[in-house]
Amino acid sequence: MYDDNVIFFFDLFGTFIFAATGAVKAVKNKLDLLGVLFFAVTVGCGGGMLRDVLIGAVPVAVFNHPSYFVICILTALFVFFLAGKINDEWPALVYFDAIGLGVFTGLGLIKASSYGVGIVGMIMSGTFSAVGGGMLRDVFLKEIPIVFTSDFYASASILGGLFGVFLLKYLKVDPESVITITAAVTMTLRIIAYEMHFRLPVAKFDKGDDD
Repeated sequence: MYDDNVIFFFDLFGTFIFAATGAVKAVKNKLDLLGVLFFAVTVGCGGGMLRDVLIGAVPVAVFNHPSYFVICILTALFVFFLAGKINDEWPALVYFDAIGLGVFTGLGLIKASSYGVGIVGMIMSGTFSAVGGGMLRDVFLKEIPIVFTSDFYASASILGGLFGVFLLKYLKVDPESVITITAAVTMTLRIIAYEMHFRLPVAKFDKGDDD
């Protein structure tokens, strides 16, 4: 069994990180205050809401605890009023986002496990939890979701989730440690891929073949 308070802390921490990345994205796209607030909530809470719906944890945690919305709103306001210090070359955002990716991957698979979900479902829960909010953000901005184009983003979550499931199911590591280790592995994979410009191969396609 896992400690509800520890899981809740990890969930709030991940929400804070993703809310920040959502708010920064909104600022970079020159959205107004409402837009910044909306993107902070969407990215901060979207993945967790999708996760909870898929595993049957309803009403979703966001609806039961106002702390999620409070964190998103405060984070959005903080980013909004510091907008002058945010620019397109702010590399810290990538690392910040990698932390959120890792935390939500570990949290998603552990929460799915607590609801009796199988191994495949646990990995999918971790991945959807980690990338769901970002996908909504990109769709709202009329962009191809970063998970389909970025250098090893969702792939890092999947691999981290696989490792986390191995720890939980086969090595019997306690859930809290699984979240921490899974987050660290996922984050490391994401950052290494970013630094080395590694990405999955893309199929070669000749546009002339359409005719």
